[in-house]
Amino acid sequence: MSARKIAEWHDAGLIDAATRDRLTAYEAAHARPLLLWAVWGIGALAIGLGFVSVVAANWEDIPGLVRLAVHLALIAGLLGLVFAREDRLAAKSPWAVEALVFITAALGLTFFGHLGQVYQTSSPLWQPLAVWLALFAPLLLLTGRSWPSALAVVGGAVWTAWEYLTFMTDYPFGDPGAAWTAWLGCVSTLPVVLALAGGWMRARSPRPDFWRRMEQLALAYAVPLASAACAYASLGVFGNEGVLEDSMATLASGAVAVLTGLALMAARPGTSGRMAGAIIAGAGLAILLAPTVDDLDVPAALLFMVLWAGIAAAALVASWRGVFQLAVAAIALRLIILSFELAADLLTSGFGLILSGVMILAVAWVAVRVSKRFAPPSEAEA
Repeated sequence: MSARKIAEWHDAGLIDAATRDRLTAYEAAHARPLLLWAVWGIGALAIGLGFVSVVAANWEDIPGLVRLAVHLALIAGLLGLVFAREDRLAAKSPWAVEALVFITAALGLTFFGHLGQVYQTSSPLWQPLAVWLALFAPLLLLTGRSWPSALAVVGGAVWTAWEYLTFMTDYPFGDPGAAWTAWLGCVSTLPVVLALAGGWMRARSPRPDFWRRMEQLALAYAVPLASAACAYASLGVFGNEGVLEDSMATLASGAVAVLTGLALMAARPGTSGRMAGAIIAGAGLAILLAPTVDDLDVPAALLFMVLWAGIAAAALVASWRGVFQLAVAAIALRLIILSFELAADLLTSGFGLILSGVMILAVAWVAVRVSKRFAPPSEAEA
């Protein structure tokens, strides 16, 4: 906040002289020398790029074991710094700890690629990802404070799960059987379970922001997963042969999401927690119902719109303005797509294109009006 803005508030009668002086003193004491930080950042970046360039130019001349040893030493050094100075660094700047932890986790992830390069080995990508997750997720969970660490945990879990699914579905197992397809369905939804961990810990940890972000990210994974299931149904994908399209996989995936949502509602009984759990449970229910409307345009679209209408209702109850507006936009977009699916022939004529344009504008106008008229006045924290 600038001193000019504080002076304008005082001149407008919004604050008295004592408040003006306190605000000015506070801002002066907590001023951030952004220009100085930028200079330091540019200098550090130049040194880092220079170091990388020197190493890259002589990469082949450096023995592999030396490179691996240096890589491990960097990881060990950063780990030691985090655990030895975490409290002191956090007191000065929580972002310093966040940056150190994130860099350490990134170095850990690149170490597996470095190891494969030195020893000329290869393995399915899900295996090093799973090992990295097992080794570094505890570090992120114990010390993470905000978006980067939460995104690393949830994103790493999603990446590992889908790399595992891709590898296993391409592998020639023959007839995998119901138990195996159910397991693959569970794996596709396992990252959603992190929402339960986030909801349980956010009121029991000194780092509630981190756990709140992890809950939000896991919820954000559940909703597109259910939306994709509805989209697959409208395309008739569930009628095709394949491991992931098997009914047991869908049943297991939906069941995991439903149980996670119900458990989250019990673990965090407040309005926000109940609505977040309801959204996840609703997403699981949509996944369970998707195969029943396979290759049926209208029922599949209705299932999608019911899912997002439920999200909009939950957003209204919890006063999540942005989520409500997103839900209205998703329903409007699906309605437009459905009209094109039902009247594709209209697009082949000029008159049909005019009608389509008018319809799109009408749906957009209604969506904007609904969003403005019924959206909550303010957005509470999820």
